[in-house]
Formats: sequence, structure tokens, C-alpha cells
Amino acid sequence: MRKVVLAKSAGFCFGVKRAVDAVYDEIKKGDEVYTYGPIIHNEEVIKDLKEKGVRLIESEEELKALREGTIIIRSHGVSERIYDIIKNNNLHLVDATCPFVLKIHKTVKEQTENGRHIIIVGSKKHPEVQGITGWCVNNYTVLETKEEAKNFDLPLETHICIVAQTTINYNNFQDIVEIISKKGYDIIVINTICNATKERQTEARELAKASDAMIVIGDMHSSNTQKLYDISKAECENTYYIQTLKDLDLDRLKSFRSVGITAGASTPNNIIKEVHTACQK
Repeated sequence: MRKVVLAKSAGFCFGVKRAVDAVYDEIKKGDEVYTYGPIIHNEEVIKDLKEKGVRLIESEEELKALREGTIIIRSHGVSERIYDIIKNNNLHLVDATCPFVLKIHKTVKEQTENGRHIIIVGSKKHPEVQGITGWCVNNYTVLETKEEAKNFDLPLETHICIVAQTTINYNNFQDIVEIISKKGYDIIVINTICNATKERQTEARELAKASDAMIVIGDMHSSNTQKLYDISKAECENTYYIQTLKDLDLDRLKSFRSVGITAGASTPNNIIKEVHTACQK
């Protein structure tokens, strides 16, 4: 009989659940509801919200054109100027930014005001990082790779503060911090990786080591799910990245004695449960 193990940390993290719940709560009130950007990186959830009348704002220009309605800021957070637009247009604001991300906003604003250059370790294209940069008073650099860290060059008298995207790979953050530290700058390092992210990645690594096959469930646009896949793939060659059960070839699993399952922070519980149940048959 095949052994199937579901990671305890699989699925919605605190910040994502809080944001999604906020949208459904606003829907019940009957007002016009908008989210600034997709509330989470999951097509299934976005589709359901759209069917319930939630509209998506994808640019500052669209936001500036609104004169009424409720704007929900997603868990990834936004730059300071987005708050200003919402306030100036007298829109109702529901701020669902993850508290851990809000802490980064406060930190980088304080540190740039104190004259430090901010290094954000993360993905330049990720909405969380784009939001963080909007609190840095333009005094920042985003580093994604060790190679970029090696090429980083500012005058040695520069004071630096290093923070991290909450969902990045912990080992990558450590490597980049070590590279920058050796350059001789005056540095403050603040590890802002969410504890839930670190725990999820650690559990995925251990589960992948102990499994013949590994299934990682999440949206293809989810940064934290992609990192879970990369971590799992490094430990287990037979690692499969799926969005829903329909993406999984169940016949392929028949030859494996043990299967591990994990899921990104934006993956709804019903999708995880469906995959888990199917793998046990």
C-alpha cells in the first residue's frame, strides 16, 4: 500500500487567509468591491471572486479614475503612494497587507530616513518587493542572486540595511547577506522572512528526502510555491508541480511506494484535500 504524507504547513498562511477572508466579508456588505491587484496568486480563488462581483484594479491609472467603492489591498502590500491615491479619492480602504510585510514597510522607511541604503533580497517582479520599494525613498537595491550580490558596488562609507521578501528561500538570503557582509560596509541585517515560510520550506525539504515522489500544489505565478518546488526537486527527482488535481497524472504515481504533498501559501484547502484524497486511492 502506498504511503501518502501531507505536510502540516501546506496551504494558506496567516496573511493570505486574512486577506481572502477580508474580501468575502466585504462582498457580504453589498458594496462595490475592488482589489488592488489579484488578492492572492491563485487562479481558482480569483475566478470565484470575479463570479461574485469583485473587480480587479491593475494600475494606478485605474485606481485614480475611481470615485467610490471599497478598495482592498492584498497581503503583498503596496507602495505609500497607493494609500495617498485611495485617501485623496475618498475611497473606502480595507488594508489586508500581511502584518509581517507592514513591518518591512516601516523598517525600510525608518532606515532610509536615517540615511541607510536598503538592500531588498527578493524577486524584482514580485508585488511584495515592488510594494516595499515604494517605502524606500528611492534609496534601494533589489538583489535576487548571489551573482548580483557579488557585483553590488557602492562607496565603502555607505551605510546599508538588508531586508528580505517574506517568501524567499532562507538559504539564498543567508548567502547574499554573507557576500555583502564581506565587502566592508556598515551593515544592519534584519531577517524579515516569515517564520511560516521558513517552516514550510524546511518541512518540504525533509518530506522530499523521505519520499519517492513529491507533489507541490500551487498557482504557477506563486513565488513561494515555485521555491517549494525547487527545494523539493533538489531532494526528490520525481517532483511534480500542479495547480489542481486535473494537472496530476495519477497513473504515474502507482509505481511509487511513498508520496509527499505540500502546497504554497495561496493554495485553498479544498484543492489540497482533493489531491490528497485522490493520491490515497
